[in-house]
Amino acid sequence: MPFLDVNGTRLHYEDTGGSGAPIVFSHGLLWSGRMFDKQVAVLKDRYRCITYDHRGQGQSDVWKVDAVDMETVYADAVGLIEKLGVGPCHFVGLSMGGFVGMRLAARRPDLLRSLSLLETSADPEPVENAPRYKLLNFVARWSGLGLLAKPVMSLMFGRTFLEDPSRAAERAEWEGRLRENRRDIWRAVNGVLYRRGVYEELARVKTPTLVLVGSEDVATVPARAERIHEALAGSKLVKLPRGGHTSTVEEPELLNAALVGFLDGVT
Repeated sequence: MPFLDVNGTRLHYEDTGGSGAPIVFSHGLLWSGRMFDKQVAVLKDRYRCITYDHRGQGQSDVWKVDAVDMETVYADAVGLIEKLGVGPCHFVGLSMGGFVGMRLAARRPDLLRSLSLLETSADPEPVENAPRYKLLNFVARWSGLGLLAKPVMSLMFGRTFLEDPSRAAERAEWEGRLRENRRDIWRAVNGVLYRRGVYEELARVKTPTLVLVGSEDVATVPARAERIHEALAGSKLVKLPRGGHTSTVEEPELLNAALVGFLDGVT
């Protein structure tokens, strides 16, 4: 099981190897690099695909802090890219991973060939979401996420995926992964809740960028993607006709087609 020592912690990662241009995948809150399995399966023959778990999530270690702040998570991504020697890389970030990707593009463009921002926002977390996050943290810390699995699933996945009878087994699989979250996940949740926005930094981004959002995303609504697209000159905006906040899982064919088309156009 590969781990990399970065900034005083150990990050779990998986690397397909190969001679193709590297793609680094950065996941969303409460999940792990496994949320990109369906992208890696399609891209691994042409690209070197690297997934990793953020500090305090998945199988990566965490400091004993009250919040794994986004600046630390960004620094971890810089360290991982540099230690693996894969810069400049294509960087694909979903939600929290997008927070990382925007910081990279604004501050370390030398590390990136392209940036794909999936289901994400450049703004701080809306204040009205704070009670929901605080409840999640309280429950996770003292009893695990089992009690909140159903409402969190409704936030993380769109209506089409949740209501399709043929995908019941797949839903059960992802709900099981949600329930298995470590109890110290609250540290990572706080990092997202109290993060600083990076909208004002987007004017510095010159990296070729894809901005993608599912039409059923209720966690990061499509207007957030449109706002990023408007701030990034030359970016490409794709709105999927279906899909919620976990579009890599929900709509892999639609998402993969958009991602491959974008990557193929990057020189």
